[in-house]
Amino acid sequence: MFKIIALCTLLASASALSTFGKHNSGGNGGGHSSASSDDVHAEVKSYTSDVRPDGFEYAYDTTNAINSAASGDAYGNVHGDFGWVSPEGVHVALQYTADENGYQPNSDILPTPPPIPAAILKALEYIRTHPPKEESNSYHAASSNNRNSFRHF
Repeated sequence: MFKIIALCTLLASASALSTFGKHNSGGNGGGHSSASSDDVHAEVKSYTSDVRPDGFEYAYDTTNAINSAASGDAYGNVHGDFGWVSPEGVHVALQYTADENGYQPNSDILPTPPPIPAAILKALEYIRTHPPKEESNSYHAASSNNRNSFRHF
């Protein structure tokens, strides 16, 4: 049921994009006061959508270089991508997969963790090559003997 709702929401969003691009030629771009004139007057150049019992596919492209495409199967696995041109003029693109392993985006714009410091790498290597030794039974026996000896006082 969730997948059907998510798919309907996705299609409604694409439809709204299509409607916005064709019917709203004035104003400030739907509340975005910093929108460029290309964004305000953007139109949908192409839009395709196919919903089937075994999955879906959609794709759209706008005149201001926003694009998106995705496909999914009946099991909830979705593969897609989207992109746009940033205000600095850089093309931004992101590909993703959503499946039983969760949402997995892939893009150069995503933050990455800092490198692991050399001292930490060295410590991890030492731990890997020198695993802790298991305690012998004689240690536990000696320990219990010491506890018993205190009881005699």
